[in-house]
Amino acid sequence: MSRIVQVANFVTPTSGGLRTTLRHLAAGYAAQGHEVVQVVPGAHDAVEQMPWGTRVCVEGTPLPGTGYRVVTHVRRLERMLADLRPDRLEVHDRTTLRGLGGWAARAGVPSLVVSHERLDVWLRQWLPRRAPLGRAADRSNAALASSFDQVVCTTAWAAEEFTRLGVRNLCEVPLGVDLDAFPPRLHATECDEVLLVMASRLSREKRPELAVGAVQELVRRGRRVRLVVAGDGAMRSGLERSSQDLPIHWLGFVQDRAELAALLAAADVAIAPGPVETFGLAALEALACGTPVVVNRHSALPSVVGDAGRTSASSAWVFADCVEELLAVDELTRRHDARARAETFTWAATVHGFLGVHGLVAERLAA
Repeated sequence: MSRIVQVANFVTPTSGGLRTTLRHLAAGYAAQGHEVVQVVPGAHDAVEQMPWGTRVCVEGTPLPGTGYRVVTHVRRLERMLADLRPDRLEVHDRTTLRGLGGWAARAGVPSLVVSHERLDVWLRQWLPRRAPLGRAADRSNAALASSFDQVVCTTAWAAEEFTRLGVRNLCEVPLGVDLDAFPPRLHATECDEVLLVMASRLSREKRPELAVGAVQELVRRGRRVRLVVAGDGAMRSGLERSSQDLPIHWLGFVQDRAELAALLAAADVAIAPGPVETFGLAALEALACGTPVVVNRHSALPSVVGDAGRTSASSAWVFADCVEELLAVDELTRRHDARARAETFTWAATVHGFLGVHGLVAERLAA
């Protein structure tokens, strides 16, 4: 048995994909007989026993307007890691925690870092285009790869910024979906109103305004549509004000996974407009529920949804076109194709892949 310590930033009780990933990996490691300790930022220090192991919250610094906290007292965190004495270190952050690769090397602990963001694309979204963004991203990525034993990306799209640098310690491990928690709807219902759903944080990088614009365009074309938004964020109030006359219902963050699954299964089409998604768990959960997804072609999602979805430019008009293309497909066919695509992504395969990167699969089999 090995002690695997996972460390992450940007994890809150209402965060999405990263929190889900950490939970499933931890549960999978524990099921294979490993001890798991998860370290995340919180409002104050706390230790909580979870079904899969131990969660340690360390006081983090809040990021205004985001709801997130990050660990900034890294030296204190390093002392904590020394006390925990991990056999493997798994870092899910490339901001304040990127230096933990150096700590692991000095401590003789095998380490990996998971790249959950495409840095070159992210910088282009937030910084002036005249800045030398490509070179800055390359320098940062090369330094990150050199400080950890392994770099893990979840899609080939996410890995591109490392492959172009010739990074040799790079691995690709796709994420999974809980096929039991996100089942398809058993029977189709006859209704002339099209139900759309967007499950997303309402923040700038997610481009939620594209979904709002698609609804506006579909209404202009005479379509009876309704969009239900499951998610919250800094853009919510502005989006609500600008779409008062549109058939859009704002649920806020949906904590109950069964409620979210029921919503996804009831929808005719899901919309995932974010252009910087490196995997897109929300889209995969929609597919598992038998609901096809329209995704942004500039993200990693086209490779995730495959033929069970449609890819759109960052244009509300084109998103509306793609919604209509999916609606033109027989309902049973499109729902079957969506579920079949989701079934190719399992958490068991993800856990096996991560344990392989950690070098623990062969160890377990030989024990």
